[in-house]
Amino acid sequence: MSPKLPDLETFPPLRDWQRKALVSYLRRRSDDFMAVATPGAGKTTFALRIAAELLADRTVEAVTVVCPTEHLKVQWASAAARVGIQLDHEFRNADVHSSRDFHGAVLTYAQVGMAPAVHRRRTMTRPTLVILDEIHHAGDSRSWGDGVKAAFEPAVRRLMLTGTPFRSDENPIPFVTYERGDDGLQRSRSDSTYGYSDALRDGVVRPVLFMAYSGETRWRTNAGDELAARLGEPMTKDLIAQAWRTALDHRGDWMPQVLRAADARLSKLREHGMSDAGGLIIASDQQTARAYAKLIGEISGEPATVVLSDDEGASKRIATFAASQERWLVAVRMVSEGVDIPRLAVGVYATSASTPLYFAQAIGRFVRARRQGETATVFLPSVPHLLGLASEMEAQRDHVLGLPKQKDGLDDDLLERAQREENAEGALEKHFEALSATAELDQVIYDGTSFGTGARTGTAEEEEYLGLPGLLTPDQVSVLLNKRQADQLAAQKRASAAAAAAAPAPAQREAPVPMTAGERRNSLRRQLNTLVAAHHHRTNLPHGKIHAELRRLCGGPPSAQATIEQLEERIATIQTL
Repeated sequence: MSPKLPDLETFPPLRDWQRKALVSYLRRRSDDFMAVATPGAGKTTFALRIAAELLADRTVEAVTVVCPTEHLKVQWASAAARVGIQLDHEFRNADVHSSRDFHGAVLTYAQVGMAPAVHRRRTMTRPTLVILDEIHHAGDSRSWGDGVKAAFEPAVRRLMLTGTPFRSDENPIPFVTYERGDDGLQRSRSDSTYGYSDALRDGVVRPVLFMAYSGETRWRTNAGDELAARLGEPMTKDLIAQAWRTALDHRGDWMPQVLRAADARLSKLREHGMSDAGGLIIASDQQTARAYAKLIGEISGEPATVVLSDDEGASKRIATFAASQERWLVAVRMVSEGVDIPRLAVGVYATSASTPLYFAQAIGRFVRARRQGETATVFLPSVPHLLGLASEMEAQRDHVLGLPKQKDGLDDDLLERAQREENAEGALEKHFEALSATAELDQVIYDGTSFGTGARTGTAEEEEYLGLPGLLTPDQVSVLLNKRQADQLAAQKRASAAAAAAAPAPAQREAPVPMTAGERRNSLRRQLNTLVAAHHHRTNLPHGKIHAELRRLCGGPPSAQATIEQLEERIATIQTL
């Protein structure tokens, strides 16, 4: 006996973007529809409403959902059951046919790729709506993409969902439409788009503060040479990668210092309006994840939940953590896109992954808003590439085919293998030996703008930023960060004046000590941010838009990555606006 149809009258109310996208879908009635919505915007609810509409009007008789992981299968089935759609998350390829007790099944892309013929027969048996969640995963491998295409070509309707419509490779994504631009490159086209900036304006997602930590790192190469570098300073990509991995080594001081700061931030959020706030540490491999869990347990005084692999036990641990008051979760790759833990509000980006796709998926775990005023804070290494991604949180991206390959030297290929094998530690140690690393707060990035003049860990200056209230509107975040920076500059000025007054008069005038390139660059960035803030108060334009206009006029990367010459040009330009 088939289950009863879902009742549209009892369906939860839709957000504005969901309602507009639903109207667009029902008007078009096309075979394929792709909705791009930022993580936390409610793609699952939107998709289930479409499924309910199509089941109710008999356009389809069955629903198949395809998602990236086993845990998400359970999550999809639970969400569907709440609105009266019964989906079998335990369906296996060997079952061949779906039980009539369900409206359909939830599968993984890997599952479809292993037996596309099974799912093609299921699709042809009854008129079917296929929901392809995080559709970019259909391009993860040739077999997955070919399997998805072969299995679901006979579907009556296909609904593609994604929060990150771009990939690091050029594998075309099945059922996605590509359009060629004036530059000759093909870009994916969506039928409905709801970006982070839209969701932030509507109060659907939280504003995210990025606290970037620099510091001194030392390591020994496989040739026996000892090298030292400071995170955040200009250097070659190979040196950035090695300094980055040295900082992330659990045996140095950088990770304990950053974890201590992150735990302090979590405590502040819990004290002021987010009593159940949780934190997530994203690690590169199993061994490191366990080490991080031990560290954060010692710092917080509470054991951390560790999720290491995509298995049934991990799904249960995630669900238990989501419903608990526990402070910290440490994961390798299980807590990724689509996993819903709304109370996550503090993150530590402790992995060497550097692609825009991975970064966006990771940050998406912290942006889900539950009530007005909640903020999220993500701690990350002060690496130029990451700072650029943090500065461009609101950028809309498409999947582009035909781009030239650009290796960034940051070991994404190695990391991908490490995530699959979950045994990266030995491979990394063959390349170098981490000796020491210390951390200090370099800057705070919000709305594309850099704030702060640097602060050592454990100082009152760092506490000023870690102690920001937990419940703030986006405008209040900007105001407070500007005030913190102004207070910091004023304190430094007073200290310099006091030191000058106390110093004995020199017998003869000495030449001023020239600034290092790093000091000069930081000084110019502070000056630029001050001018941008002043322009914001005159024009009411967001800081991010002012920085974007300066980049358009002057060229170059975000200010966190800009050269001294580029910063000087932007300062001269904004003074004429």
